[in-house]
Amino acid sequence: MAGILYIVATPIGNLGDMTGRAIDTLKSVDIVLTEDTRVTAKLLMHYGIDTHTLSYHQQSNDYKKAEILKKLLDGQNMALVTDAGTPGISDPGNELVDFILSNSSEVKVIPIPGPSSLSAALSVCGFNVSNFLFIGFWPKKKISKTVKLVKDSGVAVSFFESPYRIVKTLDVLIKEFGEEKRIFVGQELTKMYERSLRGTLKEVRESLTGEQKEAGRVRGEIVCVLEA
Repeated sequence: MAGILYIVATPIGNLGDMTGRAIDTLKSVDIVLTEDTRVTAKLLMHYGIDTHTLSYHQQSNDYKKAEILKKLLDGQNMALVTDAGTPGISDPGNELVDFILSNSSEVKVIPIPGPSSLSAALSVCGFNVSNFLFIGFWPKKKISKTVKLVKDSGVAVSFFESPYRIVKTLDVLIKEFGEEKRIFVGQELTKMYERSLRGTLKEVRESLTGEQKEAGRVRGEIVCVLEA
């Protein structure tokens, strides 16, 4: 009988957000597939989990995916985790799931839902997100294509951005949508230096520029929601 691949969400910062079901799953499986074994080792140690880990990340090729599939077909149960949050969202986990489901009808893929910076930001932004567009990371190239997609969508748009590029991206948004367009920016959500900024593009840019000058950089992991 084939094994099960569990897609397990882990905390995006605060370890208290780990669900009991996620802990039980990581304890019960034969292997934990992890983006970075060093990062996951800290999480497993915190919860007293000694399950064997196996690396799976963006550079993993089809040979590695086939190796994982073979273990599943041999009856081993596995859990896939990312460094933080829910695997498969702007994450190579979706490629593994596609490979598994495309090459076997025997393996079950079961989600163990939990923390996600995307849903966290949508829940506190205060904008109408009954419908929204998620575009992953704001692109470094072909920006005009993304801007057109955002303009044509007519709904709130959520995206991830690097702290090193967020001010530049806000400049693009101001140019394309006007400085009075509202945006929510979540920094380091659930972590020690968590901060939420909500206001016009001009106001948020000024705040982040001030942080950049004072601290020498814009802090941490960033998720944004641009109002429709």
